[in-house]
Amino acid sequence: MKPQVVRTSDFVEDSAAFILQQARLALAERNEFRIALAGGNTPRPIYLELARVGRDLPWERIFITFSDERCVPPEHEKSNFRMAQESLFEAVPDRSVARMRGEIDPQLAAQEYEEQLGVLAAQKGEMIYRHDLILLGLGDDGHTASLFPGTAALAEKIRKVVANFVPKLNQWRLTFTFPLIAQARAVCFLVDGKKHRELIEQVIGGDDQYPAARVTAGDVTWIIAQPA
Repeated sequence: MKPQVVRTSDFVEDSAAFILQQARLALAERNEFRIALAGGNTPRPIYLELARVGRDLPWERIFITFSDERCVPPEHEKSNFRMAQESLFEAVPDRSVARMRGEIDPQLAAQEYEEQLGVLAAQKGEMIYRHDLILLGLGDDGHTASLFPGTAALAEKIRKVVANFVPKLNQWRLTFTFPLIAQARAVCFLVDGKKHRELIEQVIGGDDQYPAARVTAGDVTWIIAQPA
């Protein structure tokens, strides 16, 4: 199935509206909404807007995970959790957020997170935890989440969350794997079209030398920021 591509000069507003629409749909159908957040700088204003327009959402029935995390403490300036906490979590109960523990041993943190998702799935009688929406970004090398070109996590077929060493950064990352992402009802890439114009077209076209092009899910949408 081809991805849906939305090119917009109202990137923040349209992205927040898309997430809100997905939340209302899931809540109406299943009485809960499971979303995995993307990290980095691009989503921050979107999360701020979502917090504003989604004030009336039943946040106690929304469960938030992270598609990846840097191996740093939660208060670190590079922490994806910290970014989301500062932009979105004011109205969100602590019990509704599952944080990847970037401050502990990466292998242990990944195993712990995978087991946590496994317990939540089992409670619902599921074989694997299924997100309603996974938000992803796109790096200038075609990586998404922390699935970088040439790294071991790209070949993972069984694990749902892994610690992935990224040689070019000389650091570990925690990341969802393709098998977990593929189970999502919907995936949405949030991308700045000014930064990655040629790369975006290659990835959308299915050039699988780029990890982002290998993402499959129930529905895949690209929301791409365009100049006004």
